[in-house]
Amino acid sequence: MQKPTVAVLFARADSLYKKLPGTDVWDEERNATKWPGGAPIVAHPPCRLWGRLRHRARASNPQDERMLAIQAVNMIRIYGGVLEHPENSTLWPELGLPEPGHKPDEYDGYTLQIKQQDFGHRAEKPTRLYIVGCPEEFLPVLPPASTEPATHVINTSFRKGHPKWRPECTKAEREATPAALAEWLLETARRCWAYKSRGGAAS
Repeated sequence: MQKPTVAVLFARADSLYKKLPGTDVWDEERNATKWPGGAPIVAHPPCRLWGRLRHRARASNPQDERMLAIQAVNMIRIYGGVLEHPENSTLWPELGLPEPGHKPDEYDGYTLQIKQQDFGHRAEKPTRLYIVGCPEEFLPVLPPASTEPATHVINTSFRKGHPKWRPECTKAEREATPAALAEWLLETARRCWAYKSRGGAAS
């Protein structure tokens, strides 16, 4: 069976997904809200208004920006795939998404907790993935957990010289997806599509 093209929604303009085969990348210019559907999804909707530092976030239209994540969840529930957001995203309690380790919701969606450091990120970057379409036992193999402390952090509350201080990642690093994670997410979306297409049967 030919691998389906994966729609990557809400990607950065310089997204590495644009260099990967089998992807249909929708950045801000293309406007993911105009995506016509019909393919598995990897979604990276804006998270600044959902995250731990949302009180510091500045957006020209906060309500519209928050709706992007909600729309991404709705689209994934229809077509299958995976949404990526920070560990502390308030999208979960807002929509009643299942917590990590809990039973799937009525759409057979569940949440997987990962650390992007395990995929090559310089920061630990704990992350939640909302997945619809493929049971956890059929997901691609996850990399082994890193045993070394991360060299960088996303945000720090310590001054330089403090024993717990580590340098912060750049803005681009905070937003970018490690190549190994991008590949894992794409394969997950393809498996979600295949599993849903077979009516929930494993290959």
